[in-house]
Amino acid sequence: MTNSLTDTLLSRAPKVLLHDHLDGGLRPATVIELAEASGYDALPSTDVGELGRWFVEAASSGSLEDYLETFAHTVGVMQTRDALVRVAAECAEDLAADGVVYAEVRYAPELHVEGGLDLTEVVEAVNEGFREGERRAAAVGHPIRVGALVTAMRHAARSMEIAELAVRYRDEGVVGFDIAGAEAGHPPTRHLDAFEYLQRENAHFTIHAGEGFGLPSIWQALQWCGADRLGHGVRIIDDIEVTDRDGVDGQPSDDVGAVRLGRLAAYVRDMRIPLEMCPTSNVMTGAATSIAEHPIGLLRRLHFRVTINTDNRLMSGTSMTKEFVQLAEAFDYSLEDFRWFTVNAMKSAFIAFDERLALIDDVIKPGYAALTE
Repeated sequence: MTNSLTDTLLSRAPKVLLHDHLDGGLRPATVIELAEASGYDALPSTDVGELGRWFVEAASSGSLEDYLETFAHTVGVMQTRDALVRVAAECAEDLAADGVVYAEVRYAPELHVEGGLDLTEVVEAVNEGFREGERRAAAVGHPIRVGALVTAMRHAARSMEIAELAVRYRDEGVVGFDIAGAEAGHPPTRHLDAFEYLQRENAHFTIHAGEGFGLPSIWQALQWCGADRLGHGVRIIDDIEVTDRDGVDGQPSDDVGAVRLGRLAAYVRDMRIPLEMCPTSNVMTGAATSIAEHPIGLLRRLHFRVTINTDNRLMSGTSMTKEFVQLAEAFDYSLEDFRWFTVNAMKSAFIAFDERLALIDDVIKPGYAALTE
């Protein structure tokens, strides 16, 4: 399939990113410098190029659990206030340089207390870093707004503390809450008290679900926990039966007569529940077999509220532009398709409605219009 969209053109497209992990997006050089400064001596290499390649290779096992093990090194060097400020600032700069105009970046405060910081100090350091990164990006002509999602680890028991942080700092840059970690054996319902607290406080939250585990994980996240969005949600495809493969280019037709949605899939589509899909990462963890076979193709045809995300830019060797390029090649997407994905994401963000609308009307739509002039 040949597509006329170029890397350069897609790099200029305004982008909205809802699923990106702070500890999964460090620059390899930063990892090395922070390791040297802190005395962390477990890195597999101190050569920038070799270390970058190692992260991608180590994360490409096809297992979510093995993929997650690579984070020991990035988290290991993110244990001081200065390190957190630096990493967050560079994150904002890197995303802005990639054309991202709005991002929600998630991290688990409980993973950054080994050096003596408490949870509030971690949140305040990351917030400071994001604001500094926004200032630097704006100064070079790449304005970006970054919101933080504080994440609880699903195998731990600190979700209520983290939920309280989300509420405490929601007027200071934290836009929501998340739980992450290996899904199998760690259902989201174990954290019901945190989700019920967030709902009482009118706070937003997303849940990693339907990546390393199937439909029960998605069902629990939505119907028991009340998630606003689904982190990944790839396995919703298991509740969709394709009965006709005579569509365009041999792909399943989007004719409703050719596809049968199960009750859960129909609910997700009907309620416009956002799916935070991360194509490259999903292939690396085995949640999808390839980019060309990624469920995003069918879900887009069926008008689910799908969004495009990076997940972990270091481990996946990716960026939003790279994700766009791969999808353009796999599904022959046009600029109008990417505008649709981007507006979907902005509609699904955890900031106020008027702020979302302003970014859509004043930044995203004019930005895409300029690409076609």
